[in-house]
Amino acid sequence: MQSPPVTKYVPFPPVALPDRQWPGRTHTRAPVWCSVDLRDGNQALAQPMSVEEKLEYFDLLVKIGFKEIEVGFPSASQIEFDFCRRLIEEGRIPADVAIQILCQCREDLITRSLEALRGAKNIIFHLYNSTSPKQREYVFNASQPDIVRIATHAVGFLKAHLAPLVAAGTRVRLEYSPESFTSTELGFALEICEAVTDVWAPTPADKIILNLPATVEYTTPNVHADQIEWMCRRLTRRAATLVSLHTHNDRGTGVAATELALLAGADRVEGTLFGNGERTGNVDLVTVALNLYTQGVHPGLDFSDINGIREIYERCTRLEVPPRHPYAGELVFTAFSGSHQDAIKKSWGAQKPGAPWDVLYIPIDPADIGRSYKAIIRINSQSGKGGVAYILENEFGFALPKLMHKEMGRLINDLADTKGTELTPAEVHDAFRREYLDRAAPVALSRFRTTERDSAVKCEIELTIDGVAHALTGAGNGPIAAFVAALATTALPKFDVLSYTEHSLGRGAEARAVSYIQIKTERGRTCYGAGIDTNIELASIKAVVSALNRALVK
Repeated sequence: MQSPPVTKYVPFPPVALPDRQWPGRTHTRAPVWCSVDLRDGNQALAQPMSVEEKLEYFDLLVKIGFKEIEVGFPSASQIEFDFCRRLIEEGRIPADVAIQILCQCREDLITRSLEALRGAKNIIFHLYNSTSPKQREYVFNASQPDIVRIATHAVGFLKAHLAPLVAAGTRVRLEYSPESFTSTELGFALEICEAVTDVWAPTPADKIILNLPATVEYTTPNVHADQIEWMCRRLTRRAATLVSLHTHNDRGTGVAATELALLAGADRVEGTLFGNGERTGNVDLVTVALNLYTQGVHPGLDFSDINGIREIYERCTRLEVPPRHPYAGELVFTAFSGSHQDAIKKSWGAQKPGAPWDVLYIPIDPADIGRSYKAIIRINSQSGKGGVAYILENEFGFALPKLMHKEMGRLINDLADTKGTELTPAEVHDAFRREYLDRAAPVALSRFRTTERDSAVKCEIELTIDGVAHALTGAGNGPIAAFVAALATTALPKFDVLSYTEHSLGRGAEARAVSYIQIKTERGRTCYGAGIDTNIELASIKAVVSALNRALVK
């Protein structure tokens, strides 16, 4: 990197728009969506999709709900041409879906593209040419009037050669892109868009699409919004125009730039699933759409099976959705932090049926997009007691008392530190069983029987202490009190029972009781124990033995 001051790069100039309106607006409706996965996304793949893969992907886009799909660049290669023909000839295009093709402003390419579209019912013919100063200077060695003539001649040529398609019943709409719009002088961008519109002569009932692409993202989202609002306010045929966005992600702000440009007046968004595209990719339509959804605006696209969509995307493109990718990533509904886990658990428990979604750290209900609740809290050395309790309750049914969370959390943190990796729910469960349920030393219970007489409970016990068998009796106002009294006749340390809770584990005939007992030894040590049995009385006695064994080991 260059040492300060940085002279190698200059800031992008702001737009003179002192009365800009977009900052005070909110999103109230979804835009028109156009997927460019099969063209812009496909051309960016190291191994472009085969025709069969493109057909599967097209079906996926239709299922999601896209009504405009750019299917390719049929004049660029035979595979692109063949794909377009198969869609049409095999009747794969629903009546309410328009296929869009891309074409440069050249007569031969327009002619070839028209051949590819024979028999289609609803098409968008997307013409483009480069307009920025550097493109004019370095690539085309052309003046502004030259660039305008290239665009208007192509539109006129297309319009003159559409007759066979129109006569056959095809609806044809024009989309024009001044490529590299965001790095083009705004005055010239307006001039060429107006010139193209003059030739095409759209009406409010049959609008032209003016696509204003951020072909390369050079500036901040607010400047991009200013550029879009500047254009929207100056187009003389605004009522006959759909202003379209095509945002790339070179600065990592493609989603923000798109959202602000929609506030600035744009009507339509082109992009790809999960942001596939050249360099850093196109804007991610999944993120933009679900961002709208979380603000109460239905996007008109169905991502209720985000996992299935992701599977087809990854298989056809040979790309992977990163684990932290918004909404679809493996870890986006996962909390490792202890404080986050605790907040999620508490706010989730407080969520009322039918109330607006308000779970901390999770801005969308995972169920709305087909995601599982199971992966929301995962455990590593950074996790806290709330996360551990959540796993045990939601995965295995153990509703630990609140004061027991700290004990179990410390145990799991120590285990994660030792292992040095994330712990699976099964490993958390195994650790809980080892620590609380499976201890059989130094005290092991063999038999416990109670009888009631004169409002008192008497118990008979058989157990071993350090391998030595004992037969004991005791009495109290309940089974636990009687058991503790019996143990007091041995050399075991004296203790008091501080708390007792229980709940069922499972349902029906297979249900068992789970008991949690907290004791305090004569030395002041407090300890929890847990026990399971089909008999609730025996479950509580096992919990006492568990707590005592833990206290003795500690």
